[in-house]
Amino acid sequence: MTTPIPQEAVNLVPAYAEIALLIGASAILLIDMFLTKAQRSFTYALSLLMLVVLAGISYHDYAAGTTTYTFHGMFVSDPMANLLKLFTYLTVGMTLVYSRQYAADRDMLSGNLGGEFYVLALFAMMGQMVMISGSNLLSIYLGVELMSLSLYALVAIRRDNVRATEAAMKYFVLGALASGFLLYGMSMLYGATGTLDIAQISAAAASGTINKTILIFGLVFLVAGLAFKLGAVPFHMWVPDVYDGSPTAVTLLLGGAPKIATFAICIRLLVEGLMPMAFDWQQMLLVLAVLSLAIGNLTAIAQTNIKRMLAYSTIAQIGFVLLGLLSGVAGTTDVSGRDAAYSASMYYVITYVLTTVGTFGTLMLASRAGFDADNLADFKGLSKRNGWFALVMTILLFSLAGVPPMMGFAAKFAVLNSVLATGQLWLTIFAVMFSLIGAFYYLRVIKTMWFDEPVDTAPIVAPFDMKLVLSINGLAVVALGIMPEGMLKACLAAIKATLAT
Repeated sequence: MTTPIPQEAVNLVPAYAEIALLIGASAILLIDMFLTKAQRSFTYALSLLMLVVLAGISYHDYAAGTTTYTFHGMFVSDPMANLLKLFTYLTVGMTLVYSRQYAADRDMLSGNLGGEFYVLALFAMMGQMVMISGSNLLSIYLGVELMSLSLYALVAIRRDNVRATEAAMKYFVLGALASGFLLYGMSMLYGATGTLDIAQISAAAASGTINKTILIFGLVFLVAGLAFKLGAVPFHMWVPDVYDGSPTAVTLLLGGAPKIATFAICIRLLVEGLMPMAFDWQQMLLVLAVLSLAIGNLTAIAQTNIKRMLAYSTIAQIGFVLLGLLSGVAGTTDVSGRDAAYSASMYYVITYVLTTVGTFGTLMLASRAGFDADNLADFKGLSKRNGWFALVMTILLFSLAGVPPMMGFAAKFAVLNSVLATGQLWLTIFAVMFSLIGAFYYLRVIKTMWFDEPVDTAPIVAPFDMKLVLSINGLAVVALGIMPEGMLKACLAAIKATLAT
């Protein structure tokens, strides 16, 4: 009789947040089956409570400041992961608050499973959490697919709406193509290195014994897949159509927290896994960043639909994120400079997400049953209808444009400082010039709100919780712009601790 080989016990503590979310989201789905449309606010409250619980777990792990691997090295809990998860919970929570009335007005919360909007949002967030903590190609890909499948269903949640159905089909087809790129790139890395573990891939790439041609091909497909998830040019074709065709509540779920998760896997795959090939992927990111800044800003000028304008704005903003990522290795071996560049990029992603959430929240605030405030003309004279929320929208747009003292200015300054530190003066000037061009379409919306006569005089009616959170959102963008040091230091400390392991 053979003696069984003892198996190492799996430490579940680092994954408590994911386990809690899986149990909680499944419980919410079951409970929702027995609720009527009038009782659907209970599902909403349970979802927010779930986010509070998760925030408590992740904050405890973040405060501990330790790095722990589990599931045989496939999952990692480190300072960067826990900090990004905290902002993911915050983003999804704000999205649910902003979306509640909008979704109810459009019958997105009706039927026997009307709470599927909340449950799918939670499962998409679970995919993002797995992406953020993935330390193995397999676990990262599983996270990507869990997030993507949930988002495909959310885009198509209004089954009787032609535009939403068309957007869902485009997103699904192009998303499947991007997933194929990502998976093919991962398979080539596995074929070249013989491992799925990110740390082992890094060691194999640094050994010099691997066929570099195979690694380069794998890297090209990997970067293409990541660029699609970020919405960078030339893999941006889905962004304006899907943003415009989706219900605004779903657009916010697409344009917010997924960017945080995709940034995390960029750090995991490119920095932690493929740093020995930094020169190669740096050149790819340089092209993506330049094209995104140019095409995103120039195309946004021609838009009269605000959702499409914000979609092209997203593409341009992603250009800045890529600038921070490529500056960590461009022309310098200084570890402090590397960490500063990656932390600047991380801070920029957080800034962009917090600002964009509020911007789309204002779009939903100005909407009502049977009417979506999607066009520039819908914001004419908003200051005369509600001066406070016109001011909040102005703050958010100034932040996206990078006007001091908003949070966006501090983020742009941090990234540009990192680019300049690498000696790439031309790239710094290029980014500044296109930021100035991009300011035009933000200022156009501000001018429309404050100086044009209102066409729609209907009162702005929204739940108290939405108005409260949107107000806090706008004030936080100003406060974090005036005092950015705390957030910048937190990002820098998280990146240092993560890359030091």
